[in-house]
Amino acid sequence: MVTGVDTGGSFAALSRTALAVLVPELLLCGQLIDRSGMAHLISAFGREGMAEVAIEEWQASSPWYTRRMQRALKFEGDDVVTIFKGMQLDIGAPPQFMDFRYRVHDRDHGEFWLDHCGALMDVEPLGDAYVTAMCHDIEDPTFDATALATNPHARVRPIHRPPRAPADRHPHCAWTVTIDSSYDPPAVEPHTEALGRTAAVALELSPIDHDGEGRHDYSGPLLADLRFDEFSKPALVRIAEEVCLQHHLLALGFLMSVRKRTDEQSAIELTRKQLTGIAGITSERIRTALGLPRSFAGLSVVLDVHPMLAPDRYVDRVICFDDALGLRINRRGGAFDDGSWPTLIDAEHLGPLDALVRGVDPHFTTRLVSATDEALVVEVFRAESPAKECDEVAITRFSTGSSFVFEDRGIPLPLTVV
Repeated sequence: MVTGVDTGGSFAALSRTALAVLVPELLLCGQLIDRSGMAHLISAFGREGMAEVAIEEWQASSPWYTRRMQRALKFEGDDVVTIFKGMQLDIGAPPQFMDFRYRVHDRDHGEFWLDHCGALMDVEPLGDAYVTAMCHDIEDPTFDATALATNPHARVRPIHRPPRAPADRHPHCAWTVTIDSSYDPPAVEPHTEALGRTAAVALELSPIDHDGEGRHDYSGPLLADLRFDEFSKPALVRIAEEVCLQHHLLALGFLMSVRKRTDEQSAIELTRKQLTGIAGITSERIRTALGLPRSFAGLSVVLDVHPMLAPDRYVDRVICFDDALGLRINRRGGAFDDGSWPTLIDAEHLGPLDALVRGVDPHFTTRLVSATDEALVVEVFRAESPAKECDEVAITRFSTGSSFVFEDRGIPLPLTVV
């Protein structure tokens, strides 16, 4: 049996500087969940089926996590500025990789455009049919779902969008946002309503106290960019927790949608493939971003903040580290009740955990210690030879987001009404 001291602390154990680096990484990895899952959906259901799942997973999840972030950072409202602030903290729009730019005309009218769309860069090589599926079929209902979380009378409509004509058209796309009380709000989709009943939606996360330096909320003006190092440590802890919860909600929406199209065993297997691919890329990016060693000590930090196992108020787990490293995933708590990612890992399916640990060092692998109705316990050990990268991680690495590097863009300016 693995023994040792719980590493504990999760995000609160990190410094304010480390958290400011980690948050955009978590936002980016949330966007890459689709790169991990969509290839498997195309194989199972074709391009049209893939697009239908993508629509439903974002429709189901984004309204709930958008409202959660608004409440957490105290920028609740019903205007265009509130919609844009929510986008800046959404895994669907990670900074720089999905380089959203904003213009506010008045409280009910605005525009945004993408100076760079990493998702487009990933899909464009596949041809216009896939670009149209993403930029038309998927974006129309999902952009609206995000805006409707703020105001039921909001609509997002394209000015122009891909397929690009000419081929180098820039910005990559542009959209208007209009709030008009004459617009009839659409009915809430059944999958959105169902996800609203999950433990994740109702979960209480770390409160933001006002100790320490930095911004404790986003109640001020809309900024052109968010500099996460301007937030206080308590605010960054909460943001990181909320972003990880966005991962879980999106994955739950994915599983819910896939279940409508296939049998239970196949739905679980498809979602497990999605988890395996994103688990490896995410741990790799976290280790690199935080400058962690390829050691058990470095891995223990990655495990503590990895979205598969975080936030710890949602995923009931214990990470133990002394002369060995062990993980206990308890079969209780919010993630277990919802059937989220940790429930996909069991004695016969350690692949997602192997992908995670090998993202820190390919020599790492897991072995089962025990599996009961109460908990799954595994130990990590170091093999003599590095493992070959699994197919699920290799598929996710196809995205340019897997190697994307964030830049320091200086001090952001407030966006005023034009």
